[in-house]
Amino acid sequence: MTVKAMGWAHSFPVSGGVQAGRQWTRRHLASLPWTAREPETVDSVVLAVSELLTNAHVHAHSDAQLVLTWDGDCLHISVHDEDPTLPRPRVAEEGAVSGRGVNIVRALADEWSMRCQRHGKTVTACFRPALPPADDE
Repeated sequence: MTVKAMGWAHSFPVSGGVQAGRQWTRRHLASLPWTAREPETVDSVVLAVSELLTNAHVHAHSDAQLVLTWDGDCLHISVHDEDPTLPRPRVAEEGAVSGRGVNIVRALADEWSMRCQRHGKTVTACFRPALPPADDE
């Protein structure tokens, strides 16, 4: 069995990192052959990136390291920050402007996980294209 994988990594600072992260993600996703035929999946990935970067900046008060990895089956997005406190889903009060990020990622992703590490935590979400990849992907 041959596994072909490709990936990208970038650090986004607390100031201005979320918008830059969305743009960076869209730019790299455009290089994957399946994204042109699945704009809804691309939008879901970009929204999840936005939510995870926002959580890293707002709750961890930390720069965020974003890693995108395409393994031929799943696009993994991983965001690492410097706070070891794991996020917890909560119910946002009506009219609240925050408190929905983890639930949004959970709803959009095919899988998600979080793990404490020596210097912080990493939250990872997996997005599988709806259409099977072409043989040349």
